[in-house]
Amino acid sequence: MRDVVFTRGSGWIPCVIRENGELRLMLGAGADADHEPRTFTFPVTEAHLAVIREDLSRHLLLWSAVLPLCDAAGTRGALDGTAAAALLDPVLLASPADVDALFRRVPWDRGRLVAHGADVDLLERGQVCAAMRAATVTPDEQRVRDHHADRRRAERGVLLGPLDAALLRYTGQYAHGATIPRRIPDAVDAALLPEVLRVIATAERACAGMRIGLDPRRGNRTTDKRAWDRVATAVDQAVRRAHPGLADDAVRTVGFLMCSETADRSRNTAGETSGEEDAEAEDGRTGAVGGASRTALSFSDDKGVEVKWRRDGRRGASAAFWEFVGERSAADNEVFTIEDEEVGEGIQLHFYADSVARVTTVREGADGRDPEYRVEYGLVDGLDDYRRLVHAFVRGGCAALEPHGPWMADVAEFERARRARRAGSSR
Repeated sequence: MRDVVFTRGSGWIPCVIRENGELRLMLGAGADADHEPRTFTFPVTEAHLAVIREDLSRHLLLWSAVLPLCDAAGTRGALDGTAAAALLDPVLLASPADVDALFRRVPWDRGRLVAHGADVDLLERGQVCAAMRAATVTPDEQRVRDHHADRRRAERGVLLGPLDAALLRYTGQYAHGATIPRRIPDAVDAALLPEVLRVIATAERACAGMRIGLDPRRGNRTTDKRAWDRVATAVDQAVRRAHPGLADDAVRTVGFLMCSETADRSRNTAGETSGEEDAEAEDGRTGAVGGASRTALSFSDDKGVEVKWRRDGRRGASAAFWEFVGERSAADNEVFTIEDEEVGEGIQLHFYADSVARVTTVREGADGRDPEYRVEYGLVDGLDDYRRLVHAFVRGGCAALEPHGPWMADVAEFERARRARRAGSSR
């Protein structure tokens, strides 16, 4: 038979029960192997109950001191009742000085005290009783998260100023730097908000008109890292120049916000290759020489999968090709080809090597002879360069690729150029 004798009726604060005629402190802590909360009890006396009933701060201090014992019990172990009972008199009945001394010797859960209003500075100085003078029954879990974040920053030697902290709160990243940033003006003190908005305005000007699209070489959901880094660098330089006193954490959170918003805007526009599709459609109407005026192209990958694109007015060839890449690209599938079989030319993209080959048919196969091709290699500088090459080929075939060289027919020469570029980038 179990009866509740005393409870503060708030969250997980331990309560006192009477079980089989015996007073016991009952608390929930940890979880079992099925992730269900565990409950522990151990005996207390009427004297202990009186203090628990009348003194919230001592009640919370006892909870903080017992929680590490619950953690030690794990998912299936029993609470060390002897150790728990040994805490009762020193925490509930001893003088404040003796309690402070005890908390310097035993493990305790700092987060529970912070959640219930502990003065953090006094906790840091080891004055736990004084720290709990303004304790509250209702916990503030956000306060705990902020406190843990402050301690992690302190371990890195980071000290935030008022504006730094306000910027982190504005982006929602004060407690968790990995959280996707957003604008939360209500989280900022009204006196600091105008200054925060000035920093944000500086960042917005720095990345105005920039785009962060998706990188189909890494699938249909991966952001283009190089574009992201360009935006981050532009924002970082502008904010540091205009607001030189900001901490690195504050500058980074502003850059993260701008990059996230730029990526969202880019995804919500007409499409990654909307400009290319418009140009291809115009070619089709005017009869310009190029891929858009042709009736068909074929796309293939390194796994032997091939699809046909036909001009039907709905989807441009560039957009269709990059969609194919996004659906098929993988760590073991990084070579993609576009061919115009009617004209006898194509380009092959080597994502693993940042290179491309343009292939032109010199002589068709006939009378049992294999066809003869001219293959020329070129180096590529990132996704934007690949997009330009694909767009140029779609509009004008291999001839349109000439300005995007140099093109090297000699494989040894090409490999020397690749090695030279790799050596230069590693410096």
